[in-house]
Amino acid sequence: MENFRLKVFRVVATHLNFSRAAEELLLTQPAVTQQIKALEDEYGVPLFDRSGGRITLTPGGQALLPFAQRMKALSDEASEAVANAVGKQGGQLAVGASQTIGVYLLPRLVAGFLAENPRVSMTAVSGNTDAMLEELIAHRIHLALIEGPALRKDIHIEPFMEDQMVLVVAASHEWADHEIDIAMLKEAPLLIREFGSGSRRVVENALAHAGLKTKDLNTRMELDSTEGLLTAVEAGLGVTFASRWAVRNQLALGTLKLARVRGLKLSRMFSLAYPAGPEPTGNAGAFRSFLLSRPMDPTPQTKNRAAKKTASP
Repeated sequence: MENFRLKVFRVVATHLNFSRAAEELLLTQPAVTQQIKALEDEYGVPLFDRSGGRITLTPGGQALLPFAQRMKALSDEASEAVANAVGKQGGQLAVGASQTIGVYLLPRLVAGFLAENPRVSMTAVSGNTDAMLEELIAHRIHLALIEGPALRKDIHIEPFMEDQMVLVVAASHEWADHEIDIAMLKEAPLLIREFGSGSRRVVENALAHAGLKTKDLNTRMELDSTEGLLTAVEAGLGVTFASRWAVRNQLALGTLKLARVRGLKLSRMFSLAYPAGPEPTGNAGAFRSFLLSRPMDPTPQTKNRAAKKTASP
């Protein structure tokens, strides 16, 4: 079990904010302050500098923080080892996911995994593919679930699910539910993700392979989230390419439509990433096995479709 005072110190040092630390720890702010004061009395030095309207670590606090982080890691390893010894997964698991996976897939995956491994405590962060790989290499997460190709040699990649990228247009757009020639993409204002996005790399590579260079596109806007892209399409600002997972609900509601691009193949793989070397073990290994054994269907689950399945013998 992690020393409680060191845990309080670690959380405050992470946020450099007593209020946020109190929220995370489910304590009152005075209780957090009391624990920090007791730790400072124990070591005989101040750990935080509260002058100047901001909180910073003192030299004593900076010296203590790596040990507090190691105590947390050791406590997590102990919990995992004890759980594994009796045939149950337990302890901490930190996962990162690029944005499409983080928003549309990860909650389902985590719910399924925790249903089978209730003693595991999971944390998740999200960002674009490049950001998640940086988190992985910095050992702030155990695994990363990414959308685009990983352009680095210090990462091992394992595909776990196929994804279809689709051309999304407003419901009233002339391309809605029609097939178009790829050259017509030069005409429409195109909305795309930011640099570093796996989705953007997949789209640009597929278009280039089909003979349409990036400079030939009428790029109207870059956005840093898929939700932003879809909202902009609904507002009539242009068209975009997005994962079938991301647009499934809007397609079911009819607020967005798909257009087919003749001769353009935009399938990709969602991949699991971990540092180059041995396969992950413990909680990370269990989550990897879970991912590789769980096919999922991105088709919207409408009432009619669900009723047909229920009626099937």
